[in-house]
Amino acid sequence: MSELSPLDAEIRDLFRFASQRSILPRFRALADDEIEMKGEDDPVTVVDREVESFLTEALSKLAPGVAVVGEEAVAADASVLENLSQQCWIIDPLDGTANFTEGKHPFGIIIALADAGKAVAGWLYDPNSDRLCHARAGEGAFVNGEKITARTTGKAQPVTAVAKQFLTEDQRAMVDEKLAPHYTLVDIPRCAAEQYPRLALGENDISSFKRTLAWDHAAGVLWLNEAGGKAARLDGSEYRVDQHGESGDFKGLLGASSPQLWDEFVGRLQA
Repeated sequence: MSELSPLDAEIRDLFRFASQRSILPRFRALADDEIEMKGEDDPVTVVDREVESFLTEALSKLAPGVAVVGEEAVAADASVLENLSQQCWIIDPLDGTANFTEGKHPFGIIIALADAGKAVAGWLYDPNSDRLCHARAGEGAFVNGEKITARTTGKAQPVTAVAKQFLTEDQRAMVDEKLAPHYTLVDIPRCAAEQYPRLALGENDISSFKRTLAWDHAAGVLWLNEAGGKAARLDGSEYRVDQHGESGDFKGLLGASSPQLWDEFVGRLQA
């Protein structure tokens, strides 16, 4: 790993501590009473809550006075979302919880730093490989301290990750008609901390996102755009962390390993 900035090294150390203390020891070792359902296909575990508590306390000490918006804090009190319009940390303490509860990879931790509704820094961490993807606005994207440039898969039919199980019948029909003939469709990893790296590191070319919650996407959108890919709303507008309604309110979200692939995909949707 190349040398990190002091802040990046601090965040990495927090990730490592949380992973070694809370996440990895409980992987494939959760008791039934350590898993709850917040909603349909939306589990939460003691790990989510323990990691979020630890990171909230640590980030509050690192930057006193900066608000913290954690996924589980919002689940307990929706008014926490109001902090997304000011300077704030945004935490997904265990991204890919559904995978984790099923004893499957991938899963990770995501932190973003936002100000006035826009992410200004972001970190996506894979506990299994100790991979840290990080970015700051205007400074490029990095993996373990090495600056990277987004690359495509190079496939004739771009590799496209689509969560068909979450689409309506009409949306699935549209995918089969407009996209399937031109793209190689693959399943999503159900983990944004993994999906965004796939878009920049040559594994996937395109991914569409129906749910666009800040803790899932703030860091990844910034990182992919800083790498030279493109992540934006389907109408071309930029992603903002304080647009926290469901995707129908804000025209979804699309990530691609290059702006050209992004434009081609949206063009087919609109045809």
